[in-house]
Amino acid sequence: MIVIRHARQNETGLLAAIGLRAWAKAIAGLADAAAMRVAAERAFVDFLAKHWLSVLLIEEENRICGWAAREDLDSTISDLWIDPGAQGRGLGKALLAEMEQRMAAEGFDVANARTHAQNVSAVAFFQGAGYRVKWLSTAYSQKLDRDMEFIGLSKQLASEPMSERI
Repeated sequence: MIVIRHARQNETGLLAAIGLRAWAKAIAGLADAAAMRVAAERAFVDFLAKHWLSVLLIEEENRICGWAAREDLDSTISDLWIDPGAQGRGLGKALLAEMEQRMAAEGFDVANARTHAQNVSAVAFFQGAGYRVKWLSTAYSQKLDRDMEFIGLSKQLASEPMSERI
């Protein structure tokens, strides 16, 4: 059974480990993950310590398999990480759909996401979910400890008819 719920503060270490494993897989072949591991781990730990209230996690059979966050509780999905051993089973799609549903319920019309431009699997994942590329820019990545090209994607969210909101 799949469950999506808010993260708890005492789960941040486990979530950081999942994020780190997924991050290492995402940058394989693009950068030296071993050399950047300490900075990436610190970035995950720091992020989750500050923003755990903005994190939704997904469990399968009572095992946490991934998480997503809206760092500023706005319309931007700042993180979406699925443990590599749990990828390919629809967990990312389910977590993304839940994030979108919550954003729409909060009144947001558009969902936004960003990833590094060479993360082909993440770009394909978001495009497969109906996101379109909106921008490309270079910015400093704390997790990679260097400047990276980032790609921004967005998707129009389905909205309920006004009569159903009242």
